[in-house]
Amino acid sequence: MAGQLAVWQPVPFLILDLGDCMNRSSPASLVAGDIMATKLVTLSPETDVFQGIETLVRRRISGAPVVDHEGNLVGVFSEKSCMQVLIDAAYDGLPTNSVSAFMDSSPETIHENTCFLTIAQIFLNQPRRRLPVVDGPRLVGQVSRRDVIEAAANYFTISVEHPSTLLYLSALREMTDPPAV
Repeated sequence: MAGQLAVWQPVPFLILDLGDCMNRSSPASLVAGDIMATKLVTLSPETDVFQGIETLVRRRISGAPVVDHEGNLVGVFSEKSCMQVLIDAAYDGLPTNSVSAFMDSSPETIHENTCFLTIAQIFLNQPRRRLPVVDGPRLVGQVSRRDVIEAAANYFTISVEHPSTLLYLSALREMTDPPAV
């Protein structure tokens, strides 16, 4: 009907059972080390860029960490990197063909103890699909958006049956933060 305002309807929130908040297996206590993949497809900086693209396509992955001979993370070669290869090849005749020329050489990384909710916030605020997990310069794993979603599916309980025992997810952050001094 023309001229009528839409009425705001409350949307159900994702809620977490309060009893789960105190367990080690609750989302509030999960860290990167709990959900990261450790068997990764990696590339070396010297890998031919077209071999790198073929690896991503064949393995059906959207990106791969680039590590040196000691296992240290030196970058990430992703679908976005592949787009740069295509543009450079079309306009510049592909001045080089090594992965190192096209990788993101300063990717955001996280540590094994990075909190689950912090990881989710990074993915929410940035257009990244994966976060390398490092111990110093050494790559130890990777957390993808899918890993976070799977962890949430495994640990969150969606329930509206017992509202007195439920906690809104937004309040979970307050419970896990140290008190302000």
